[in-house]
Amino acid sequence: MRGRRGESGMTTSEYAMGTIAACAFAAVLYKIVTSGAVSGALESLIGKALDAQF
Repeated sequence: MRGRRGESGMTTSEYAMGTIAACAFAAVLYKIVTSGAVSGALESLIGKALDAQF
C-alpha cells in the first residue's frame, strides 16, 4: 500500500512517553520502599539475616 509506513520502531514521542512512565513508576516505588512501614520491615529482615546462625 502506498502512503503507509511500516511500524518497525517507536517514534521519539513514544520513547519520551515511555521514559516519563518509567520515571513515574520509579518515583512511586521509591516512595513505597522508603515509607516507615516498609523501611522497618526491610531493616528487620536484614537484621534477622545477619544474625542467622550457620
